[in-house]
Amino acid sequence: MNCLNITKESDFILMGLTDSKEIQLVLSVLFLLIYLVTVLGNTGMMLIIRLDARLHTPMYFFLTHLSFLDLCYSSVITPKTFENLFTSIKNISFIGCFTQLYFFVLFGGAECFLLSSMAYDRYVAICSPLHYPVVMSRRRCHALLTGSYLMGALDSSINMLCLSRVNFCGSHVINHFFCDTPAILALSCSDTYVIELIIIIVSGSTLMVSLLTISVSYASILSSILKIGSTSGKRKAFSTCASHLLSVTIFYSTMIFTYLKPKRSYSLGKDQVASVFYTIVIPMLNPLIYSLRNKEVKNAVSRAIKKRENSRQ
Repeated sequence: MNCLNITKESDFILMGLTDSKEIQLVLSVLFLLIYLVTVLGNTGMMLIIRLDARLHTPMYFFLTHLSFLDLCYSSVITPKTFENLFTSIKNISFIGCFTQLYFFVLFGGAECFLLSSMAYDRYVAICSPLHYPVVMSRRRCHALLTGSYLMGALDSSINMLCLSRVNFCGSHVINHFFCDTPAILALSCSDTYVIELIIIIVSGSTLMVSLLTISVSYASILSSILKIGSTSGKRKAFSTCASHLLSVTIFYSTMIFTYLKPKRSYSLGKDQVASVFYTIVIPMLNPLIYSLRNKEVKNAVSRAIKKRENSRQ
């Protein structure tokens, strides 16, 4: 019996994070607040960059799409999680489950390559500042962005193709708060070694290729910064990368912990905590990281506020 046939008889059931009604209520309120901050923060970041002409540079072009991906990434997971916690409705249809998983992998894969594109942008800005306008042309930026989305779509399509070959003839209960690949593979009643290996190779390649690009870029950046004579020059050069480096560290550490391991290593408690962090918390943190640690964004916000006040007067 394949997965398509069995889901005609029954939906999947998401077990969620806890069975305690009190904790569910607390988590539902907490996740709702986090989601509202995520929506406001990322939407605000996109609007500020859009409205301020001084921020129309390659770095902020990529940052706009990082905010867009974080907003989409969170919206794929958080609303359904909130519904499960607040209403105790744990059912999710076959189509709903795999649609959620498809877009989750797509946006996650696209974000990996977008973060590597942002690292490359910082590398060119610091290591080859005179060639920056030519190298990071509008055409190059759009090519890197398109490539990021295409690689995310490719990863997600391969993931779906692999999961379509899995047999579900036992439990329909997913021990997770959303439809994630390791949790779905854990339901299989057949040998998934080959499928698991393909998924690990594909997801591992996405993580490692993008991470390698980021590592090489920052190794070159660090080498260039150390050659700067003045302390203020070093501090200024490092400050342009600090926000991105912090964002990358948080994102990749949780992703690698969760996905670059076999199905047998799946741990309900640890993996759920890591999953909450990168699906719900990180999309909220990114706009805060890039705004609180970035003088240009803070100045753009101040200019927008002053412009609004002047228009009222």
